Amino acid sequence: MTLRQLDANLWALDQPLRVGPLQLGARTTVLRVASGDLVIHSPGPSPENWAAEVEKLGAVRGIVAPNALHHLFLPECARQFPDATVYAAPGVAAKQPSVSCEPLTETAPRIWADELAQHAVGGMPKVNEFAFFHAASRSLLLTDLAFNVCSSNSLITRLGMRVNGAYNRLAMTRMGRSMVADRAAFRRSVEAILAWDFDRVIVAHGDVVETGGREALIAGFAGV
Repeated sequence: MTLRQLDANLWALDQPLRVGPLQLGARTTVLRVASGDLVIHSPGPSPENWAAEVEKLGAVRGIVAPNALHHLFLPECARQFPDATVYAAPGVAAKQPSVSCEPLTETAPRIWADELAQHAVGGMPKVNEFAFFHAASRSLLLTDLAFNVCSSNSLITRLGMRVNGAYNRLAMTRMGRSMVADRAAFRRSVEAILAWDFDRVIVAHGDVVETGGREALIAGFAGV
């Protein structure tokens, strides 16, 4: 596994991941904060295979489980980086009782408070996603709120994502839209996210949108 630098103090780690019949891949984002310590956002599979490469950049002091669905690899990651505090979206602690978690709230923890803004996305209680904004690189970090699968060697993945409304474009999937229980609360969160001055969008599944991300996301949320 190879870390790819996206910007100063910001890296992506892309790994294969199958979700049911779909080959969606998984992206872990690594952020270095002013102290020199690292924060891992959305840890992916087999951290024992990429931990050494990450630790060349600094000491891992924070691990983020950014929504209630992205927790499968959290115990492995917590064991791999025992000195890190785990920050988890609501619902994760109940699903991973072996992991000691600090709850994510609207107030950013001290480790990244000066560098990474966060917002609890409303209206999706089964997901409870937190969106993050890294102002220094004008990067928005999303997890399952939007996908950007632009190519795949798998026919079933291409067809499945087309049916899901999010193939070859940055967009919220039809499945994601179906999980919006309170549309007004969700729209307020979309407006809060779009108020951030981002250009790059980093998603957990699909390609990074290096530029023009805000405009693409406006189109991807249309009609929700």
